[in-house]
Amino acid sequence: MWTTLKNALKVKEIRYGLLFDFFIIIIVRLGSWIPAPGIDTSKLEGVFSGALGEGASEILNNLTGGSISRMTIFALSVTPYITASIIMQLLTIAIPALEEMQKDGDDGRKKITAITRVVSIGLAIVESLGLTIGFGRSGVLKEYNAFSVIVVVLTLTAGSALVMWLGERISERGIGNGISIILLINIISRIPSDLDKLWKMFVSGKDVVHMTFAIVIILGIILITTILTVILNDAERRIPVSYAQKTAGRRRMMGGNTSHIPLKVNTGNVMPIIFASTLMSIPSVIINLFNVKVSSTVGNRILEGLNSNYWFKPGYPWAYIGLGIYILLVIFFAYFYTSISFNPMEISQNLKKGGGFIPGIRPGKPTQDYLNAILNYIVIIGAFGLMLVAVIPIFFNGRFGAGVSFGGTSLIIIVGVIIETIKQVESKMVVRNYSGFLSQ
Repeated sequence: MWTTLKNALKVKEIRYGLLFDFFIIIIVRLGSWIPAPGIDTSKLEGVFSGALGEGASEILNNLTGGSISRMTIFALSVTPYITASIIMQLLTIAIPALEEMQKDGDDGRKKITAITRVVSIGLAIVESLGLTIGFGRSGVLKEYNAFSVIVVVLTLTAGSALVMWLGERISERGIGNGISIILLINIISRIPSDLDKLWKMFVSGKDVVHMTFAIVIILGIILITTILTVILNDAERRIPVSYAQKTAGRRRMMGGNTSHIPLKVNTGNVMPIIFASTLMSIPSVIINLFNVKVSSTVGNRILEGLNSNYWFKPGYPWAYIGLGIYILLVIFFAYFYTSISFNPMEISQNLKKGGGFIPGIRPGKPTQDYLNAILNYIVIIGAFGLMLVAVIPIFFNGRFGAGVSFGGTSLIIIVGVIIETIKQVESKMVVRNYSGFLSQ
């Protein structure tokens, strides 16, 4: 491992790329601690969850590295860009012009990237406006008037645009996908405070036996969840593909080789959880943003059922209905995201055009049906694996109050980005005849 790391640093491109990543990361983290103008920081504590609702606030706080709860100039971080990317993926399926643009090589992808940037700025304006109004009504703004709202909205929008630009610079000159790297650092930045919270809650002040037991349990849960996440991230079903050998006259042409189609078990990655969590938090966001008063017992119980903090909490049996809805939403979005990101009909047609076929399956419609059957089988496995990883930290949060940011969604992002970055470094090393990290 250390030899591989030493060899990686010998490559000038990798060394400079890592240094460039580190430089950008420092800028992003510094911006995550500079308050936006007109914010009364003394009133921020405890207001954030009330302004957006606990579900939405937890997701946004993890993705922004806590900067949104501090209302800094980078409060929105990369969240508008991520949302815009998801929207563009959905629109690419719905709008034929965008679908053709996506297939039009590098030029088409550049146009889609430019459109994504514009959509990101628009979303940043909308998100910052809603956030500013929510905080303004809670007394966080020193002066809650039109001018102060405009100043904060412009600051947050400009900060989001700058973070997006910095992420693109990492993709161009650094190592890894820039937006993913920034997202990774934001999540990791909250881990020390979470570990400190767990220490104070379950370890500090206890006798030796209880301290040892608590430490073993905490480390065991973290280790098991991480292993499950790694397995879920790398698991795939490989569909064998053979190519017919072509001949022209007496001369034998290239062909006759075999390959495979890798179908990831977790095709949608973390997207089903993000979609489901966001949808579950919408009622709370609307109620808190527009200051709607819920006085009925039924209304309060519905809101508690939609909040993941109550799902395993003793004394709240009705909250399990919300957990059931969450599970169904994850399964639905797992199938939905797979359907828009993987097209069996297109794969079947490409195989037929290239002279490829799946052994034992006829080309054309039978190949498409076969791929659909395999997808339906592995997607449900991926969805249940995704739910298991997501529900483990939710269980301990509800049952024992051990709320942490490095579980579920965050852990899947961390593992995925780290593996993706290691593979990119490894590919650069293999070109120079060095063995990579994953080949150890």
